[in-house]
Amino acid sequence: MQKDRLLNRLDDIGRSLEGRESALALLALGSVGTELDRIDAYSDLDFFVIVADGSKQAYLDDLSWISSVHPVDYCFLNTSDGYKLLFDDGIYAEFAVFTLEELGQLSFPEGRIVWKRAGVDDAIRFPRMGAGTGEHPAREKHSLEWVIGEAVTNLYVGLGRYRRGEYISAFRLVQGYAVDRVIELASYLTPDEAIGEVQEDAFAPERRFEQRFPGLAGELPHFMQGYERSAESAASILAFLERHWQVNPAIAQAIRALLPSDVEGSGE
Repeated sequence: MQKDRLLNRLDDIGRSLEGRESALALLALGSVGTELDRIDAYSDLDFFVIVADGSKQAYLDDLSWISSVHPVDYCFLNTSDGYKLLFDDGIYAEFAVFTLEELGQLSFPEGRIVWKRAGVDDAIRFPRMGAGTGEHPAREKHSLEWVIGEAVTNLYVGLGRYRRGEYISAFRLVQGYAVDRVIELASYLTPDEAIGEVQEDAFAPERRFEQRFPGLAGELPHFMQGYERSAESAASILAFLERHWQVNPAIAQAIRALLPSDVEGSGE
């Protein structure tokens, strides 16, 4: 049962952290936090690791505290604070590492304490800045690894929601956020394709995209096939990524496993 798998994995991570002196707490969020009744076959792990001052970078540089719990097939640093990660048994996780001081400056949904060291206040599970995540950083130039990582994880999570019947959410993740990353990839794929004096809008890269990158723009209809075709759109985006870049085979296979059997490229 997925609920047991997820909660057991969190408990195992908590025990791993307990063996490290600088670890202070493990805070679960979302469906594995205070909303356990929402867990279903497509749920994943969202959590914060709280650590002592001066030790945060060590937890980001060396992931043995989590890979020792269960083998990891894929991970990438998606923010300066944390990773998106796929265990080899198919459990997907998104996590961040914070100090107590940093935690006090964040806005996040109420969490559930999986483990904490004696002396750590139970109040850490409550955000001081109110509910919501506020994950909307200013635009910046991202690395190719980051852009591809965001694209494939958007596809994976979006297809999970599609299979759950959350079609609007799937539509936005696959045909919105993942396509945003495709737009960002255009500069890596065809940096000299821009026509004449047509310039990128610094705040809205989709503006004038068709004029700047007409070749790639011709493929966009395959990536945005409409509300009822998020699965087909995801398959097309994955195929596009694999044509041009090296995509981690574990996350690619996990994406294909979520495609309905009648969609070209399905792993079923």
